Amino acid sequence: MMKTEQDVIHLIEKDPWMVEVLSIAKSLALPDWWICAGFVRSKIWDTLHGYEQRTPIQDVDVVYFDKANLDESKEKQLEMDLAAMNPTIPWSVKNEARMHLINKLPPYKSSEDAISKFPETATALGVKLNQNNRVILTAPHGIEDAVQFKVKPTPFFQNKFLYPIYKQRITNKKWHTIWPNINLVEEPS
Repeated sequence: MMKTEQDVIHLIEKDPWMVEVLSIAKSLALPDWWICAGFVRSKIWDTLHGYEQRTPIQDVDVVYFDKANLDESKEKQLEMDLAAMNPTIPWSVKNEARMHLINKLPPYKSSEDAISKFPETATALGVKLNQNNRVILTAPHGIEDAVQFKVKPTPFFQNKFLYPIYKQRITNKKWHTIWPNINLVEEPS
């Protein structure tokens, strides 16, 4: 049973593939970096569903925060660098210092601030390795929704402008077909 953030950290530390992915990302020495979203959420849901095989993930989202270089080509170069280290991983790299421009939102203050503004609470999770190669977790809205199979909008998405984006995402993702125990919250609270 998973109940605490430490339980999630321990789950990831026991997964050699996840630790390898984190180690590769750490080797880039990016400022304020995290691997987030489905990388963490899918591991939690796979485990709680009792799946022995990892469900495929569309991409491994590496985020970082660098106001000094907002050029998208830097992100593409980092993706190529990561692919050179392990081409079997579907890397996606985004500088959260520029993503507010793409998303037409106010600037983020950090990668953790950006993660807190992801559409779903169960996806607003990130992990990385510290200097001692220990997994650390950021969970701006806690882990309760993820471990209780709740998919609901983050507070940032609970408004008439962003809620339709959340609703379209949960429709498009079809997570309930992969993880039947999840509960999709259809209305903003």
